[in-house]
Amino acid sequence: MENINPKYVTRSAIEGLVKKIKLPAPKEFSQDWEYEVSDSSRVADFLFAYENFNLDIEEKFALMIVIISSYEDAMIEEKDEESWGSSIRNHLLKDIRIHKNTIDYWAMLDEDDMENCFFVTPFIREIVNVAKLGGRN
Repeated sequence: MENINPKYVTRSAIEGLVKKIKLPAPKEFSQDWEYEVSDSSRVADFLFAYENFNLDIEEKFALMIVIISSYEDAMIEEKDEESWGSSIRNHLLKDIRIHKNTIDYWAMLDEDDMENCFFVTPFIREIVNVAKLGGRN
């Protein structure tokens, strides 16, 4: 049975995404594959895959991490598009049970100093507030 609230990216999710959306396979000693393959120039492609490909829960979980990491990079590079944020927000809220742990990670609710947070943290904290996931602001 699939985990409705995944905490970790599984090998099967990686293998599925490598095949389905042509992401690079992990290297022999790869850790944090989902961050290694993030690509600010592919946010739209990743969102298209999330919306249109037949993905299981673990693949959706892993792909959303890739999407947020890529969106973070695009924001830093000032190449993000408003429609991406809207799509990401909609998917996170729609699939909140799948992505709760991802939201918690990027929201960094235990950190008060925004200088110590991700660039995307304020965006994710808005989602926390809308979803009433608790914690601080």
